Amino acid sequence: MADIFDVIADPTRRDILKVLLDRNSDDTRTAGEISVSEIVATLELSQPTVSKHLKVLREASLVAVREEGQHRYYRLDPTPLEAVEDWVIPFTASDVDLSAYSVQLADETREFASTVGKVLADTRARVERVTPKKWRRD
Repeated sequence: MADIFDVIADPTRRDILKVLLDRNSDDTRTAGEISVSEIVATLELSQPTVSKHLKVLREASLVAVREEGQHRYYRLDPTPLEAVEDWVIPFTASDVDLSAYSVQLADETREFASTVGKVLADTRARVERVTPKKWRRD
């Protein structure tokens, strides 16, 4: 599966997501669904182009599809965009103290490194206990 940032980097896919978002907020009676032909008409793109981009969005779990006969109805699933939001917020939040964020990150990094170091040390001690002395490198 493609990285979420690669998926949303394409302007056509962002346009499709915007159409789906608009439908999601405008029309509650259709559960935010829109047909491929409506997307084609709205964006004035060819059907194969829209279908190609919808496939990428579907593989990234950004859209869900409902099939009804030969028709496909798409709706937005914003859940994968939470990763993007989590990554972007520290850069855009005006009330966030970035120095505090870097201190917190440094603390988490030190804690992680300490845990990894302890595990490695424990593993090495166990290996030395089982390895015959003539095979050990001292």
